[in-house]
Amino acid sequence: MDLYWRPGCGFCSSLRRGLDKLGIERVEHNIWDNPNDAATVRQHANGNETVPTVVVGSQSLVNPSAKQLLAFLSSQAPHLLPAGQDEIEESGGKVGRFVDRVLGN
Repeated sequence: MDLYWRPGCGFCSSLRRGLDKLGIERVEHNIWDNPNDAATVRQHANGNETVPTVVVGSQSLVNPSAKQLLAFLSSQAPHLLPAGQDEIEESGGKVGRFVDRVLGN
């Protein structure tokens, strides 16, 4: 999973903190450090440099919350979740309750 971000972005900071708390590993790309990373974001964000953008294989999420990303990973890429989280299902609100508990919401 690749996370594209830039310094000073509050949404990026929030997502990164949430992923740290959830123990979700990722490869981070600062779009201001590499023009190719900025181009990747534009490709997935309708020509815009909207961050955070998360790319998993050929799929992407633009400006997701930690809860949205966890729900996506649970259904589309459970192998990327930390051990013990791979059985979380979106139905019944299990993802939301889990994220709220971990993030203290």
